Amino acid sequence: MDPILAADRDDLSRLLRLALAEAEAFLATLDDRPVAVPLPPGTTPVTLPAEGLGAAEAMGRFRARHAALLSGSAGPRYFGFVTGGTTPAALAGDWLASAYDQNVSSTEGSSAALVDVEASALLRQLFGLPDAFHGAFVTGATMANFAGLATARQWAGERVGRDVAETGLHGVPIRILSATPHASAIKALAMLGLGRQSCERVPVLPGGREAIDTGALAVKLAESSERPTIVLASAGTVNTGDYDDLETVADLCRKHDAWLHVDGAFGIFAVCVPELRALVRGIERADSIAADGHKWLNVPYDAGFVFTRHPHIGRRVFQVSAPYLEGPLMPVPDPLNATPENSSRLRALPTWMTLMAYGRAGYREVVQRTCAFARAVGDWIAASPDFELYAPVRLNIVCFGLAARHLAGREPLAAHRVVLDRLRDGGEVFLTPTTLFGRPGMRAAISNWRTTLETDLPRVTAALARAAQGG
Repeated sequence: MDPILAADRDDLSRLLRLALAEAEAFLATLDDRPVAVPLPPGTTPVTLPAEGLGAAEAMGRFRARHAALLSGSAGPRYFGFVTGGTTPAALAGDWLASAYDQNVSSTEGSSAALVDVEASALLRQLFGLPDAFHGAFVTGATMANFAGLATARQWAGERVGRDVAETGLHGVPIRILSATPHASAIKALAMLGLGRQSCERVPVLPGGREAIDTGALAVKLAESSERPTIVLASAGTVNTGDYDDLETVADLCRKHDAWLHVDGAFGIFAVCVPELRALVRGIERADSIAADGHKWLNVPYDAGFVFTRHPHIGRRVFQVSAPYLEGPLMPVPDPLNATPENSSRLRALPTWMTLMAYGRAGYREVVQRTCAFARAVGDWIAASPDFELYAPVRLNIVCFGLAARHLAGREPLAAHRVVLDRLRDGGEVFLTPTTLFGRPGMRAAISNWRTTLETDLPRVTAALARAAQGG
């Protein structure tokens, strides 16, 4: 054995304590660490050492090179994308997942695959989904959309007598309908060979909504009688947190024999709160659902999950056969045959840990608190002379832009970019740019379990005011 590797093996306990100290030092700074850190110019690349440094020295080199440049993206005022943090239980689960180092690919020889099954069942209970749904863990909502739509693609081929997984997609007449699909779903269509342009846009409701016009959808579905159709519905659009009328969409899909795929990456968590539950009514009738764990569930990257009523169709897509893989199989797809990955880490353990640690009540409180925070930011925006609220705060997304007085004689996109840069450079708040119905703006997505009204709202509103006024 390499002598440095052997020495680290013998010194493992001390090395883990060093790693713990590094982690504790970082986490202690999250409340005040800058939400974004610019990289210094002229950084020289690292070179591979001929002789190893050992783990302690490697950690020291990393600390010196990178520790000060890591952002507070896991902290309470990082509102870019839809980014959660990591609950204490999820963090413990993630560390243990690395320590256990299980390959979750088979039901033989380890309980690791059972952890996947149990964590999926806990999520199913949290979301109120019927037992008919089979869940599987993937890297995020992009792969969850990919897996769900791959299953839908297989279903569509079989509707016209083709096994797409075996003979390919050429000549299969699939129609895809959606109003406001997320970019990750469009990316999934590209990866699946269906093409980005295959998604036919259905009109949205009037009045600044992003939700699908179900009357227009009914007309389009009636035109699709000769073509298998996939309806890609939204449970929480990324710009405004709007929801399609999933119950009516499900009725139409059943009437016209269409597949209903719901992108519920973060919006599915509305089911946790009684006063928000109506937003997702009907999601339990979907054929497949994509969701994300490193958003409102607040488990570490990377974590996503896909649910389907039709696991055996998915198995025909993801089935992998080789002599070394032969053995007893579960009645429904095991992880190896349920997702694109042949091998995966014990990704479900942080989810298992956090759901068991905080339960239904804990997640109800997190969703309620972050939605209340979003409403409070929206109220401040609506009353501010510097900003204009672009859409009602329906959930945890605040979509807004600069007031007209700040745009006089300026190019709107550039004016908003200046404000976003000031916010980033100030280190207090991180937002992302957006465009809503042609209007440049910005958006805040609040889903971190650490965010509180008492501590963070004054800091956020003060930072917004300074950025708008040039400070």
